[in-house]
Amino acid sequence: MDSFYRFLRSIPLRRGPNRWLGGVCGGIAAKFGWDPTVVRIVTLLLFLVPGIGVAGYLVVWLLLPNYDDSIALERLLASKRLGR
Repeated sequence: MDSFYRFLRSIPLRRGPNRWLGGVCGGIAAKFGWDPTVVRIVTLLLFLVPGIGVAGYLVVWLLLPNYDDSIALERLLASKRLGR
């Protein structure tokens, strides 16, 4: 599992500090030099498609490293192992 997290951290995309919710849109916008508002509007439009928008956002939020290299899925699984 550690190699999986190392792979995720090697991807040059991060959840950004310019965030409203999970930082996914801000991170994508920062990486590609796009306006975060446009990325957020596209994401909201994808939420109208059943399953794709919400599920896709949750998967990206769980797997995409934060700007401090922490990964939500890794933290979540570690806390479950520790019984928290």
